[in-house]
Amino acid sequence: MATYVPKNILITGAAGFIASHVANRLIRNYPDYKIVVLDKLDYCSNLKNLNPSRSSPNFKFVKGDIGSADLVNYLLITESIDTIMHFAAQTHVDNSFGNSFEFTKNNIYGTHVLLEACKVTGQIRRFIHVSTDEVYGETEEDAVVGNHEASQLLPTNPYSATKAGAEMLVMAYGRSYGLPVITTRGNNVYGPNQFPEKLIPKFILLAMRGQPLPIHGDGSNVRSYLYCEDVAEAFEVVLHKGEVGHVYNIGTKKERRVIDVAKDMCKLFNMDPDSSIKFVENRPFNDQRYFLDDEKLKSLGWSERTTWEEGLKKTIEWYTSNPNWWGDVAGALLPHPRMLMMPGGVDRLVDGHENAEFDSADVAINTSQIGVQMPSSKANGMSSKKPTLKFLIYGKTGWIGGLLGKLCDKQQIQYEYGRGRLEDRSQLLADIQNIKPTHVFNAAGVTGRPNVDWCESHKTETIRTNVSGTLNLADVCREHGLLMINFATGCIFEYDAKHPEGSGIGFKEEDKPNFIGSFYSKTKAMVEELLKEYDNVCTLRVRMPISSDLNNPRNFITKIARYDKVVNIPNSMTILDELLPISIEMAKRNLRGIWNFTNPGVVSHNEILEMYKQYINPEFKWVNFTLEEQAKVIVAPRSNNELDASKLKKEFPELLPIKESLIKYVFKPNRKQ
Repeated sequence: MATYVPKNILITGAAGFIASHVANRLIRNYPDYKIVVLDKLDYCSNLKNLNPSRSSPNFKFVKGDIGSADLVNYLLITESIDTIMHFAAQTHVDNSFGNSFEFTKNNIYGTHVLLEACKVTGQIRRFIHVSTDEVYGETEEDAVVGNHEASQLLPTNPYSATKAGAEMLVMAYGRSYGLPVITTRGNNVYGPNQFPEKLIPKFILLAMRGQPLPIHGDGSNVRSYLYCEDVAEAFEVVLHKGEVGHVYNIGTKKERRVIDVAKDMCKLFNMDPDSSIKFVENRPFNDQRYFLDDEKLKSLGWSERTTWEEGLKKTIEWYTSNPNWWGDVAGALLPHPRMLMMPGGVDRLVDGHENAEFDSADVAINTSQIGVQMPSSKANGMSSKKPTLKFLIYGKTGWIGGLLGKLCDKQQIQYEYGRGRLEDRSQLLADIQNIKPTHVFNAAGVTGRPNVDWCESHKTETIRTNVSGTLNLADVCREHGLLMINFATGCIFEYDAKHPEGSGIGFKEEDKPNFIGSFYSKTKAMVEELLKEYDNVCTLRVRMPISSDLNNPRNFITKIARYDKVVNIPNSMTILDELLPISIEMAKRNLRGIWNFTNPGVVSHNEILEMYKQYINPEFKWVNFTLEEQAKVIVAPRSNNELDASKLKKEFPELLPIKESLIKYVFKPNRKQ
């Protein structure tokens, strides 16, 4: 059998899991091959997956979408591509139940664009299409022989249906136009770099956190697992020895029930399986078993090398060494994750070109320093415009909502304020359909005028906006694949025995709210808990907001400077001049989950008023009183706490401590000369 030797390979989706291992292997083993990677950096992609190859002279990365025919044609021609290994796809079955159209767009339309480009350029000598064992559908439980390459395709979920549809296009282009196509169908793959919506990395990260391992149904479903490096070697074999027009199963006969995978994980983490395994609602349809006949690939010389025990150990070691590889993955660790189908891996190009191209010499871990070189738009008709951001903001008449609009004007970001009321779903749908935003900001809510005591006598109005309205907007946004930045509150905690005042031990994002002294705080804690079920929401816990506008009656400094008496308790606070621009950056980075949105550290009322006296009014005087005395003049108790801002500080290292931020952004700009 003749060995195929490629020259210039285009690998799609190679910032993802399997394809990154294949790309790194080929770049390492074949320095004479030029490898061009095309990836749009979706939520489950990460440029760090390609770190081993970044310094290699035969590596090139291009940020772009396989659905862009202009880009694909341009790359095939300018890079003299003779081989395509097509991995790019939406792959998570849970997501396909909630956003099936995106799977059709990526898996079928994207494949069609590639095939058409191959037909038009006429230069491709190999097109390797990566499919899945799920196209065969469910294997009978008592079957001794697995599905072979000529078995009927009987997909049972939207994901596998789109992969089967893509296979039909590949086969048709092979028959109709003579394209040299090869198709692979693989079992489940696990190992380092995998996004934790998949079973094994999800179990590992949950076990690392001491959290229960969720199992769909009763856990009797059977799956076959291959270690990623063995699979990368399989693709190396198919590339060089695979026959045009053939299909190859990449599989193993070593099967495991999902419940057994969970028990193996518990054993390795010294966890009690009876208390650590949690059975949850099953998928709408969950195939009982996938079983492949892998003899055809073995005849080419490939065989599985890594045992289950060895592979699992390597994988656990990698995740324990790289716990933050994917950033905040709280949404992915849910029993039924629904990740957003939008561009943006963890190490992505923020606000960069839609289709950015750069050589390996320009690639650095800090992607803001990446050299970008665009193809000439005049020469090939491609657009070099930056992707257009457009924000839909709710809360126009509110303080934060108004400031967001001013920031968008300053940053030249398109935005419009929502006209609909949050509790009216039809009005929200109309806003989204008319405005067509890329992101939604919710700065609307009831806090009460002049203060939260108003909520105590207007409970239904408070619920309508703070709970029903917020959930309504989150649900509409999720339905349309939109990220919602939700301005929430940190006034859902109070100092306690584990977080005593003055200890420096702040409440973390995962801590359960413990303050229900005011009805306002009660509604905010309630809606925050419910929003955890929405993986398209980024919740920002704001506390005692302060800005440089000392004439604004909503400014915490303005408030306490006008009070007859003030308490003196250290609290976490939010300097809006510094943090609101960060909220826009968080939208650009598509960050999700809960964030303590305060400056690090605490500051007391007296410390703030001392600064006010030093910088603003040397004659200023004030009087303190106790919490007991305060309770006599207010209706509802107030929250006092410290929030741990280390998560936000890690994402934005330039974030200033509260006292430094107060001086820089508030008091120095207002200093009286």
